[in-house]
Amino acid sequence: MQELLNNGYLISQSEVNKFLLAILLCGLIGIEREFRSKQAGLKTMIMIGLGATLFTILSVKLGLGSADRIASNIVTGIGFLGAGVIFKEENQVKGLTTACVIWIVAAIGMAIGSGYYAQATGVTAIVLVSLLVFPFVENFVERRFTKRVYRIVKKYENESLDTYEDYIRKSKLKLFRGKQELANGIISGTWTAIGSPKNHKKFVDRMLSDHKIIAFDF
Repeated sequence: MQELLNNGYLISQSEVNKFLLAILLCGLIGIEREFRSKQAGLKTMIMIGLGATLFTILSVKLGLGSADRIASNIVTGIGFLGAGVIFKEENQVKGLTTACVIWIVAAIGMAIGSGYYAQATGVTAIVLVSLLVFPFVENFVERRFTKRVYRIVKKYENESLDTYEDYIRKSKLKLFRGKQELANGIISGTWTAIGSPKNHKKFVDRMLSDHKIIAFDF
């Protein structure tokens, strides 16, 4: 028994405290992710935090002169886990925030495993504040700077689509002209417009009432 204690095979109180702190800090972040119904929630964040903490503890114990031998590979390995929650849906890439949270949770676990409790706690507080406040900031910005892509297709009547560009400007939307094409008597154009949802609706309603338009993507 004494040999086991001397060799450090049994878990110490300090290590227990590290695991409990990892559960607490990573669990707080996981609760926020769970509340927002994200792919990686409470259980996932706790497991990532505990794993990073344990790997870091083992890295220090088994390092044999190189304490970062195991811990350094956490950074590489967690990248593959984070990539698994990133996916493309239509024209949007989703899961980037969750992937970043997975990455920072692993970093928090490493900090706890290394004994940097103040840094781990401080970063956790910053992450929680960011995750709670930023959605309100994003909604505030989106209400004023919503971006949409419009595509109009109509029969060519010896005129360009400049009239529709004027409609976009009159709706108080900032526009960027995309591709315009004329083929087989059909003219089509694409624009990216930025503005408030109210102004977007004003433009869409006007286009929907235009009987000359064959197809309208919005």
